[in-house]
Amino acid sequence: MWDQIEEWDRQLFVYLNNLGIEKYDTFWIFVTNPAHWIPVFIVFFLLFFIAFHWKKGLFTSLFLLLTVAVTYGFTNLVKALAVRNRPNNTPELAELIRILQEPTNYSFFSGHASTSFAATTFIVLALRQWSKWIYLAYIWPILFVMSRIYVGVHFPGDIIVGMIVGILIAILFHNLYNRAGSRLY
Repeated sequence: MWDQIEEWDRQLFVYLNNLGIEKYDTFWIFVTNPAHWIPVFIVFFLLFFIAFHWKKGLFTSLFLLLTVAVTYGFTNLVKALAVRNRPNNTPELAELIRILQEPTNYSFFSGHASTSFAATTFIVLALRQWSKWIYLAYIWPILFVMSRIYVGVHFPGDIIVGMIVGILIAILFHNLYNRAGSRLY
């Protein structure tokens, strides 16, 4: 059964990756680089200080950083245990796909997906009572993870599992944040 799921994952990846259009390559390579999202991160942190007083803004920011750090560490642990090659490092796919990046570490599960969805989910949970528009923050991780298929470095299954893991870790840390915060505020 696992072999069948992997085969479907590969077929879906090849299909989605081949939807890429060369004139959009520069856009997707830009989107997939975490450094290009720094202005978005700054806005998220500023929103904490706008929505809350400075102490709670700082407390919330620290919990967000802790959420992302734990997610990143867990993701890398699983990658080291799962040892799944990325599509760009899979010889039987080389002639079938568009490869715009060539990382050499492992694929399962996507760190871009897990950390971006962990961060966004924590931000949304923390700010949802402050603004109903905060849900638009999910545009960022959706574009971010779509870019990973486009540039040829993640299977859809890597992204879906990464999204789920990130969301679950964010919910866990938001609950811890609420418990710790209720003692402080």
